[in-house]
Amino acid sequence: MGDDILSVGVDIGTSTTQVIFSRLRVENTANYFTIPRATIVDKEVVYKSPVHLTPLVNESLLDGDAVRALVEGDFRQAGFHPGDTGTGAVIITGESARKENSRLVLEKLSGLAGDFVVATAGPDLEAIIAGKGSGAQAYSEQRACTVMNLDIGGGTTNLALFDQGDVIAKGCLNIGGRLVRLAPDGTVLSISPPAATVARAIHLPLEVGKRAKPAQLEALTGEMAHLLEQQVGLCPQQPLLRQIETPGATPCVLPKAVQAICFSGGVADLIYRAEETDPLRYGDIGVYLGRAIRQSRLLSAFRLVEPEETIRATVVGAGTYTTTLSGSTIHYSRDVFPLKNIPVVRVSAGEQERCFQGDSSLLETKLRWFIHQSDAEYPALVLPGKKSPSYRELEKLAHSLSQAAAALLPPTAPLLLVIETDMAKALGQCVSRLAPERTVVAIDSIKAGSGDYLDLGRPLLGGMAIPVVVKTLIFG
Repeated sequence: MGDDILSVGVDIGTSTTQVIFSRLRVENTANYFTIPRATIVDKEVVYKSPVHLTPLVNESLLDGDAVRALVEGDFRQAGFHPGDTGTGAVIITGESARKENSRLVLEKLSGLAGDFVVATAGPDLEAIIAGKGSGAQAYSEQRACTVMNLDIGGGTTNLALFDQGDVIAKGCLNIGGRLVRLAPDGTVLSISPPAATVARAIHLPLEVGKRAKPAQLEALTGEMAHLLEQQVGLCPQQPLLRQIETPGATPCVLPKAVQAICFSGGVADLIYRAEETDPLRYGDIGVYLGRAIRQSRLLSAFRLVEPEETIRATVVGAGTYTTTLSGSTIHYSRDVFPLKNIPVVRVSAGEQERCFQGDSSLLETKLRWFIHQSDAEYPALVLPGKKSPSYRELEKLAHSLSQAAAALLPPTAPLLLVIETDMAKALGQCVSRLAPERTVVAIDSIKAGSGDYLDLGRPLLGGMAIPVVVKTLIFG
């Protein structure tokens, strides 16, 4: 028994925009003697769009209508309709995430992308997705080693360190091939603030409107490569490294030494393959940056991993790695799916313990705060859960949850419960008995925090599991 989901990935980057379509195969992988378990067993990319130049109105504005037209064209070329889409992600990455109208662009695309496509943007999330799309995570897991993936695009370098497949560090630096744009004769057309910061630090006189000498561009990109060397632990870190961290990104602190390194993003092709002889072919410093990295210790000090994807790593990751499945011990009293953009309210361990004691006062205070702060009709309550709770404890917890919902949520609003441990079905059944008039959805094996949003797709495998995307909306 199995189901197929069509997934779409859209990556709107500093320089390029791409779309892919993937088919995800979901099956019950448990044997006859264990609890059913729904698993994504296969991922197949069925269409890759051309690499489009990201449409801009000007230096600070994305052209939302033109972006939508590109994506609509790729739907037609792929032979799919927005209604065919089951899951996926629209991700605005790099410097595009800092454009003034990035939220508006996401809104323009949200109606196009089917019932269950999530719109996300954030440097940490992009770093992880790119590391999965490049194959760095799989390499780390298969060879039981630490692999640093550096996804180098037009405006940023996303960093993700994988240890045996798990993410143990992530971050983002404002290093990229499009930070300085150049005319064919070398005249500087624009300098991004991060590039200007690096230039000042090494006393490099780059100016808009003046021709840059090759030696100056080599010095600039050489310093960028040196900053990457600092980040991966090859030499002591200097204050300049902190100055070019991307706003909103987690500082990338390495708990373990890097053993292997992988490059993805548009600049990666210029690192692995040095055929390009015209350094100004792309009208920026991308070729110079690729050469500087090739000549740095980044390639000689670590085992070098050949990526499965370079420029397409993020969009492949967005289309095939953003979706997870709930546990199979779930409960829903009515089929209300799909549900989109549900804000998360995380219940702390202390608040949950009071609920286990039958006291809902702390939970009601938190729900009241949410209602005051948010214009959403209802949240998803995320609880840490408890291993092997007694039936009496479950009843008290269910009573507290139903009491809080009755006091503060509209009668027609569903009570959405996300439990990290394996107890959702029993808890959901208890709540439904206490509040039979309210729609109750309880799922487990999903982790999310306050500030995240959830998309819940249509149930799969005869109702055994629900596809879930945890969304973190961060605009630097």
